[in-house]
Amino acid sequence: MAQLFSPGADAIYRLALLTGVACLAGIPIVAAGIVRSDYVTGVGVAPAQPVPFSHKHHSGELGVDCRYCHTTVETQATAGIPPTHTCMTCHSQIWTGSDMLKPVRDSFARDEPLQWVRLNKLPSYVYYNHSVHVTKGIGCSTCHGDVTSMQMTYRANAFEMQFCLDCHRDPAKYIRPQEQVWNMTWKPPENQATLGPELVAKNHIRGGERLTECAICHR
Repeated sequence: MAQLFSPGADAIYRLALLTGVACLAGIPIVAAGIVRSDYVTGVGVAPAQPVPFSHKHHSGELGVDCRYCHTTVETQATAGIPPTHTCMTCHSQIWTGSDMLKPVRDSFARDEPLQWVRLNKLPSYVYYNHSVHVTKGIGCSTCHGDVTSMQMTYRANAFEMQFCLDCHRDPAKYIRPQEQVWNMTWKPPENQATLGPELVAKNHIRGGERLTECAICHR
């Protein structure tokens, strides 16, 4: 009787079986990598906006304070998107005929807000309060990167849960003096290990387990 399978068939079968198991085991890993990739999170991607607003020019070169446009950052949960009349306080006097700024002039004339593409958006089940963070000494650049160097604004961090937990578990590593909150190029000084805990105590920040309770962010 002729042999049905070749001598190497068993080895091929085992190899195919192991390959299949490895592929199945690798699917979650690949999926997790894709979900966390910049392509999905949008990190580093500057989307097209109705007006090519440059933070580098306005904040970096001209020195416009963050709070001039984001007026509620110190008092409310949201930092606020500037209305068109904020833009027109300057652009009713300068670059008044610029084609690039035509959408701004049209928005102002029609009393219709510009439809900006939002970059930093948290899920609806996550509570975040800008005023609490900036008044306690967490600077803008900790989350948003050096915005003053961004010609076109992009998302600097993915804001995954781990990103928030790292800071909540040890805020002393990230806290800075109040006068440095708006400094986009601030880096922790050499004495941060000493300064950080002092600022945490001064600002009455609850650290450790209390800041990682679920209800802090999920309300």
